[in-house]
Amino acid sequence: MHRINSLKHLALLGALKKPVKISSSEFTRYTSTGSKTAARILKQLEEEGLIDRLIIPEGQMISITEEGRTWLESEFSDYKHIFCGDEDKIELYGNVITGLGEGQYYIAQDGYGSQFEQKLGFKPYPGTLNVRLTSHSADILKRKGQKNTIPISGFTDGQRTFGGCNCYFVEVEGVRGAVVTPERSHYPHDLLEIISPVHLRKTLELNDGDEVKITIEDRSACE
Repeated sequence: MHRINSLKHLALLGALKKPVKISSSEFTRYTSTGSKTAARILKQLEEEGLIDRLIIPEGQMISITEEGRTWLESEFSDYKHIFCGDEDKIELYGNVITGLGEGQYYIAQDGYGSQFEQKLGFKPYPGTLNVRLTSHSADILKRKGQKNTIPISGFTDGQRTFGGCNCYFVEVEGVRGAVVTPERSHYPHDLLEIISPVHLRKTLELNDGDEVKITIEDRSACE
C-alpha cells in the first residue's frame, strides 16, 4: 500500500513528466511516516525499478519509470472498472504482419516524436507493430469507429512535407500503446499500425501470423 500511495503522490508532484526535487523529510508529508521510513520507501521503489533517483546536495531528483507508470495505470484501470464497468471497451483480434519498414523512419522524425510524447504521454519505440484485423473485428471497428481520436499535426522539415495523422489509445495483450492512422485516402480499414513505449514484438515475443488481442478504451467515458 505504501508503494502505490507513494507513487501516486510522486506523480501528483509531476514525476511522471520530469524529475522532481524532494528530500526524504519533505516526502514525510505524503507518507505520514518518519523521515527514515520515507527514505526506506523511496529506496525500495528504486530497487524495484519503479522510480529513478539522483542524489544531490539538496535532496534527490526523482522520476517515475515506465514500470512505475504501469503500476499506476493498473491502479487506474481497477478504479475505472469499479466506477465505469467495461461498457466502454472494444476487443478486436488480428494477426501480426510485416510492414513496409517505414514506421521507424517516420516515428524518428522530431515533428512526430515531440507531439506523440506531449499528446500521448509516452515516447514511442522507433517502429510500429502492424496488425491485420480479422474480418469480424474490422467490421466492428468500422461500425463503431473512433470518436476520441488525438490529432497529430503535419509539418515540414525544410526539405519535405510530412502529413498529419490521428491516434487513439489501445492495449495489445495488456501492453499500452496507440494506433496511428495517417490522414490519407484509401488507407486499409483492417490494418492497424501501433506505437508503444516498448518494442512490442520483443516484449510480447510475437512473430508474423501470431494472433493478438487489441483492446480499445474510451478514456473520456468517466469524465
